[in-house]
Formats: sequence, C-alpha cells, structure tokens
Amino acid sequence: MKILYAEDERQLSVAVTEILKMEGFTVTPVYDGREAMDALNNDYFDAVVLDIMMPVMSGIEVLREMRKSGNHTSVLMLTAKAATDDRIAGLSEGADDYLAKPFAMKELVARLRSLLRRQNDYRHSVLKYANIELDSNSGELKSDKGSLRLNNTETELLEFFIRNAGDRYTAEQLNSMVWNGSETPEKAELYVFYLKNKLRQIHSDAEMKIDGSLYSLGENAK
Repeated sequence: MKILYAEDERQLSVAVTEILKMEGFTVTPVYDGREAMDALNNDYFDAVVLDIMMPVMSGIEVLREMRKSGNHTSVLMLTAKAATDDRIAGLSEGADDYLAKPFAMKELVARLRSLLRRQNDYRHSVLKYANIELDSNSGELKSDKGSLRLNNTETELLEFFIRNAGDRYTAEQLNSMVWNGSETPEKAELYVFYLKNKLRQIHSDAEMKIDGSLYSLGENAK
C-alpha cells in the first residue's frame, strides 16, 4: 500500500510517516506541491494525502492538476479545522475525503484504509509511467510519439509492470501474480517480448528489461 504524503511541516511529516510505516504502509514524504507533482508523474501510489496549505503549489492546485491529467488516485485532503471553504474547494476539485488538522493518527489510518478498500473495487482507467499512458479499460497504449491498442493479455501484463515498475519477476511469478496460474510461464515470457516490441513501436521512454530469466519495466538509458 503505497502512500504519497505531502506535508510541509517537517516534524509532523516525520512523525506521521513513521507511524504509517508501522501500520504497514509504504510512504513517500514530500514537502511542497511541486515535489508532490514530480512524485506523481514518476511513480504509482495507492492513495495521496495532500495538505492544502503547501508552498510552491497548494494541495488544491496539485489535486486540480492530477484530475486534469487523468490521475484518479484517491486523495485525502488535510485542512485547517475551521476552513470550511477549503473542504468545499477540495471536494469540488475531486478529493475523496478530508481530515481537519490537528488530527488523531488512528483516524488518519482508518480513513486511508477506507479509501483503499473502496479503491479495491475500482480499477484505475489510466496508468502512467515515464512518457506512456495505458488505459486499462480500452487497452490503448500511447506516448507523446505514437499510440496503439493492446489485447487483454498484454494490457493485464503491462498494467502489472506499471504498478510494480522497477521490480523484477520470473516468468513463473508473472503467471502466478498476473493470471493466478491460469496461463503458463512460457506465455508470460512470450508476452514480455510482445510488450518490449510494442513499447519500441511508440518510441516509449519505458522499456521491458530482460536480465537472464528476470523481467522488469524500467526507463531507457538517456
């Protein structure tokens, strides 16, 4: 469960990050809105916690950019206790929940878990990595230099790699983790090579990396 936590109060950030880690979350802390956008553009998160009052870009501005770009990751906004207008603004821009500061850690953890439970019933339509976007519903794969459509098997496999970019897997692990063992390791290996060629076709900055019997999604060496 990967959480992006955007909070400019450093001491609070350190404390909250450590507690969330103890609760089983993987947390990436950032300290202003621009750092939050950079993290969102370069990694996948299961949920985002945004403080509204941040330097460089406010939480509202980050949320607006997320939704404008098609990023539908669940967002929990942190607002001042009496800032009703901030709550209304956040919800109207597409926030999924809000929590007033100061907050109890137990409530933050409970709200995050509630968001993640809801998210398990919702499949993100658009996934992003490097300069590619994958619509997991239609199978459309595009970069800033081209586009094509993947079949269902290719879509499932690339979606898995985007969500786990940088991690390396054997063909046996892919068969188990992507298709619950219903395919074969040989088919998993074959479709890795299919994806490798299709990413080349659209001049992607992402590539399927093959290291012996281990497969991963990474970025091209510049």
